[in-house]
Amino acid sequence: MDARAGETGPDRSSGRSATGWPWAVAWALLGLALLTLAAAPALTVPGLVAEERAYLDARPCDSGAARAGPRDTADCLRTTRATVLSAERVRSGKATVLRVRLAAPAPAPAAARRIDLDAQGPLADLVGAGDRLEVTTWRDVQVSVSRDGIRETLPGQPDEGAAMSAALALAVGWPAALAFVAAYGSARRGRRRAAGLPCPPRVPFGAAKLVGVVVVPLAAGFLAQRLWDGWTAVVMTVAVWALVAVPATIAALRWDRDPPRTSPRPRGEPPPPPEARSG
Repeated sequence: MDARAGETGPDRSSGRSATGWPWAVAWALLGLALLTLAAAPALTVPGLVAEERAYLDARPCDSGAARAGPRDTADCLRTTRATVLSAERVRSGKATVLRVRLAAPAPAPAAARRIDLDAQGPLADLVGAGDRLEVTTWRDVQVSVSRDGIRETLPGQPDEGAAMSAALALAVGWPAALAFVAAYGSARRGRRRAAGLPCPPRVPFGAAKLVGVVVVPLAAGFLAQRLWDGWTAVVMTVAVWALVAVPATIAALRWDRDPPRTSPRPRGEPPPPPEARSG
């Protein structure tokens, strides 16, 4: 994103390009598109918070929750004993994992019979073919694996989604706000240029600054989901982002400003009065 965009094109006191409106409209449309994209993860936050609370409140299926009926037991923590068919270290992306395949019928569904454990985790040297493992699931999501009292929590826990969804919404929504700022600046510079007044300084806002705008909320969400739960994590994500991103963005918008310049006046047009020049 580059706020200079509103300054490109012919510099005429008359004509559509000199007014800056084409760039203002373009920036506004970009802002609307980004705002629409930001709404998608933002709308999922309430549902993810409710799911997280249900997971954190879940009790083992062999407790009183299991006797409440099938509708309630769907939210309990179901532990199933399974036999290991094979365990081997394989590459998964850039990481090495211990891929464990389990024999039917546990756990269900069939896709859950393959589990990737941390190759350096507590079970890495304790699992082999023929061993019996205890796999804990919640709503068919694997949450942990244990053997002889040694437990390993699996990645992708149901309580890790809300804060990151809020962070993703901020990561897309803040550039949308900057696009609206650029739209306003383009229109304002166009009006001042057409009137022969000094133009506001141009503010380059390139890839390096944009990366910072996107990374800060994601880092805040990653931190918040490990320190807090539910709405607390969401609120702290927004708070940490605001404390860091807003001042940093304001500083970035004021960094490396080009000196103000005055657009040339058409021939025969008298200079503006002193009070207009100061505006």
